[in-house]
Amino acid sequence: MLKGLYVMNSKFPAVYPEAIRQQIEELVQIYAPPMTREMLQERPELLQDLEVLICGWGAPVLSEAFLEAAPNLKAVFYGAGSIRSTVTEAFWEKGIPITSAYAANALPVADYTLSQILFLLKGGWHAALQVKKQRSYRIKKDFDQIPGTYGSTVGLVSLGMIGRRVCELLRPFDLKVIAYDPFVSEEAARSLNVELCSLEDLFRRADVVSLHTPWLEETVGMIRGEHFASMKPWASFLNTSRGAVVREEEMLDVLAERPDLFAVLDVTYPEPPAETSRIYSLPNVIVTPHIAGSINAECARMGSYMLEELRRYLAGEPLKWQITREKAAIMA
Repeated sequence: MLKGLYVMNSKFPAVYPEAIRQQIEELVQIYAPPMTREMLQERPELLQDLEVLICGWGAPVLSEAFLEAAPNLKAVFYGAGSIRSTVTEAFWEKGIPITSAYAANALPVADYTLSQILFLLKGGWHAALQVKKQRSYRIKKDFDQIPGTYGSTVGLVSLGMIGRRVCELLRPFDLKVIAYDPFVSEEAARSLNVELCSLEDLFRRADVVSLHTPWLEETVGMIRGEHFASMKPWASFLNTSRGAVVREEEMLDVLAERPDLFAVLDVTYPEPPAETSRIYSLPNVIVTPHIAGSINAECARMGSYMLEELRRYLAGEPLKWQITREKAAIMA
């Protein structure tokens, strides 16, 4: 039986609840109590026997020093989404397989996205805030320009795992879906019932723009003020991706001038926004504290994905969610 360690932050019991741990421990010998990264740094001798690292948020950095201390490491099971803060060049050079629960984390993000797209198309935030302000149900007459959910256009920026899942969730609704993704073929877009277009065209045409672009060096500041300025009256913007993809000050300039536009931001840059940020004061900006991804009981889905991956690994089967160096380069 391979020897393994749990190394994670305080989210460990949520991602790996007892029922999942019991099944893991039927497959792997866990030879020390669950550790945090800091606890492991105080007991580096534990790494000598490590063969299977079962981790998630707060995982150790897989540096050259870590790998030298863990010469028998054979596989890493990362029960969270992005592995960017964990992997290093030294790790990739070792050729050790790493698999992530990014697909499990994509599901609640897509659910959140669907809820906000439909709510924004109904003018939900406009109406709710106006009712509180006026203390009545009297709505300004220009509210009749709110698009609604019949025949409206939803624009998705990037069709990665989350974007594609959102496409599937939108299928039952009477909506047109357009998308910008230079890496997606026309054939793949047709299978998703999506029309591909330019980024500029998407912002001009969509009633709701939903951003799903990963934070990469090439995508920093990709969404500019001119994109927001081109949006049709009463359009909305939703960001569940990363704040750094948007030039936020330029966005806020446009939102200050265009009270008809609305933005729902589950991510910002930095997080949280500075106390002086206009994000807090503009009435047409709603901020949620990065809750679109897995929270509370949803986290156990990520642990269950890693349990299934562990079973595949031990059976000599291909890992379904393995991340290669090439794949990591284009992921969030």
